[in-house]
Amino acid sequence: MPHATELTHQQLTAKPSRQKINQALKDERALSASFIGQNRAREALDFGLGIDARGYNLYVMGEAATGRFTLVREHIARHVSNAASPDDWCYINNFEDEREPFALHLPAGDSRKLLKDMNGLIDELLDTFPAAFDNPGYQRKKANIKRQFDKRYEKAIEEVEQFAQSQDVALYEESGTISFAPIVEGKPVTDEEFAKLSEQQRQHFYDLINQLEDRLSEQLLELPQWKRESSEMQRKLKKETAELGIKPILKELEHKYAADLGILKFLRQLRPHLVETVVEILAEENKDEKQDEYDKRSVLEEQYLPNILVSHDINDGAPVVYEANPTYQNLFGRIEYTNVQGSVFTNYRMIRPGALHKANGGYLLLDADKMIQQPYVWEALKLALMHGELKMDPHQHDIGMVNSMTLTPQSIPVKVKVVLMGSRDLYYTLQEYEDEFDELFRVLVDFDYEIPLDNVTLFDFVGRVRHQIQDMGLQSISAKAMYRLVEFSLRLAEHQHRMSARFADVIELLHEARYFCQKEQTDCLDVSHIETALEAKTRRSGRISQALLDDIKEGQILIETEGEAIGKVNGLTVLEIGDSLFGTPARISSTVYAGANGVVDIEREVELGRPIHSKGVMLLTGYLGHKYAQWFPLTLSANIAIEQSYGQIDGDSASLAELVALISALTLTPVKQELAVTGSINQYGQVQSVGGVNEKIEGFYKLCEHRGLTGNQGVVIPKSNQINLMLEKEVIQSVKQGRFHIFAVETVDQALSVLMNREVGVLSSRGRYPKGTINSLAVNRLQQIAHIVNGSDQE
Repeated sequence: MPHATELTHQQLTAKPSRQKINQALKDERALSASFIGQNRAREALDFGLGIDARGYNLYVMGEAATGRFTLVREHIARHVSNAASPDDWCYINNFEDEREPFALHLPAGDSRKLLKDMNGLIDELLDTFPAAFDNPGYQRKKANIKRQFDKRYEKAIEEVEQFAQSQDVALYEESGTISFAPIVEGKPVTDEEFAKLSEQQRQHFYDLINQLEDRLSEQLLELPQWKRESSEMQRKLKKETAELGIKPILKELEHKYAADLGILKFLRQLRPHLVETVVEILAEENKDEKQDEYDKRSVLEEQYLPNILVSHDINDGAPVVYEANPTYQNLFGRIEYTNVQGSVFTNYRMIRPGALHKANGGYLLLDADKMIQQPYVWEALKLALMHGELKMDPHQHDIGMVNSMTLTPQSIPVKVKVVLMGSRDLYYTLQEYEDEFDELFRVLVDFDYEIPLDNVTLFDFVGRVRHQIQDMGLQSISAKAMYRLVEFSLRLAEHQHRMSARFADVIELLHEARYFCQKEQTDCLDVSHIETALEAKTRRSGRISQALLDDIKEGQILIETEGEAIGKVNGLTVLEIGDSLFGTPARISSTVYAGANGVVDIEREVELGRPIHSKGVMLLTGYLGHKYAQWFPLTLSANIAIEQSYGQIDGDSASLAELVALISALTLTPVKQELAVTGSINQYGQVQSVGGVNEKIEGFYKLCEHRGLTGNQGVVIPKSNQINLMLEKEVIQSVKQGRFHIFAVETVDQALSVLMNREVGVLSSRGRYPKGTINSLAVNRLQQIAHIVNGSDQE
């Protein structure tokens, strides 16, 4: 007769609706599915995207690989498809202070038009100048200025020369140098002839020449002023000529942008600076310097072309930007530098945009766990969101550029909805330690680990898989393969009524199955390809699990699967190493003797047991006292150990097995070694659920299968874990054939009944257990130990 707690093979797995799967495979509407379940997240996302108020940014919380990024981005894209494109932003030169360039915003698409017009302005300047200075009118005025200067100069020299000739002295002018020579007998004398003159004659001429030089100095005293006046007149003439050439060019631009005050202001500030530039580098004097046309254009571009930060087309809609590497520069922009003659130099044209510039007027998606690790980023992001301004601060003092020229660009108004995608731990940490976090991120979008298996979820799941199949270039997927994928998702969630939200794992399996599909040269994915992919992955990552199983087979690790033993129980453990998750049995043993040391956890004593495991063992004392020692003091010494364990142990899933081993050693009642057990307990003897139940069952099944299934082997699990069963088909088939058994227990008494195959005993109204039952033996033995230890048996 099967035990009352034994499960049938129908209870060991879920039964998704094949009819619903087949319908979704044929319905084209399924291809448009974006969210699989996640109704709570969907509602929060709709609310967060729909509300237009400061501080309503979103924090998307959930486990990685649940499709957060893909689903959120697709949802946002649909939400903003009809939104207006934001303004373009560019930086322009501040001619009064080049270290503080101005920010200019334009309607979407107009920044590129402005850039094109400014390039046209430069072309026209290069065409107009220096040709404008070759104009006959300009040359005539320039020559007139030079004649006025020459006339003044010649008049002054002429007066001195007339006086000199009247005194028999000749005046010479050569290469801008004026000199005097005596005239004797009507002709100038040479130095040799001058030396032959008498001392009195020579002295006369010396005095006379000194007097002439003084007179010349007086006449030319105002020469520097004449030179300045002449240069000023020439400069003024150049400016007037430049202004005349520039005026019609700028007038056309001013007329074109008459409705844009920002550009008009820029063009008016540009005019005087442009005149100076034309005079300096495009005047006719520079023609002979053979200055390269490219160099001239570069100078003009570096001063007058707008630096476009962000530009949009009129039909683009609101931008959706994801920054995968949220460093400070990638988010807030950067100022580039170049080396000029050994010095670091920059200007407004070397300002580069960040993700916040690009997302301005739209949505910015960030990985919160990556962002929080970057210096300065979180503080700068808070300031930008709180004040609605985006200010670039290059932190030169922190990057060794203290003495370099840098810029302080004008801040840009920013209106952006930030969507942080991060872990639960980070969310609660920011809530606790960041006062501004709740003010800035008021909307929580919480993605579940699991999603309910209902008709809507199944429909969306099939639709997403079909969409993925198309993206991979396959023609179709069979109904059986789709059914197997649903089972796979249920197995990931370890639940018969819930699917895993980690759709990325399903995509990974599809890619691996496609490999085997292509090897068969077919474009229809079938269930055989999926099974092959699963087996291949198990083999690839199964070296450690196979090594442990081999050790058990060889007897290196002692595990019995037949017979009975006192104080020994086959416990079940689950190991997760990398992406490999597998179950393996472990022997749990216990000894009991007279003493007052209590229940000693050997794992804890040697510091191998972690806190949760130690807690599970300590609960055993509470159970023993509550169950058996109501009328006498609980006194015993017992040791419990997980044999042949050499690493850290955590979790309380072995506490039921430890209790069974303890009661077996206490009552000297043998335990079936053909059964393994997992489950945690509380002090009242209720069996509680544990994790990894499927892997634990399958781990013990593989060992039993290797040694030969006898029909008596099986596993005891908590009743509450029944809903988590999604076992492999070979295990289910063995249960169906009666070659393997799975028992689901709710209490310790039920577990003892299955494992010891003996009556447990129910407490009577007189407060006693029936004689010969397990509970009766336990009470009697504990009383004996108490009498021995406390000396009550001595008369």
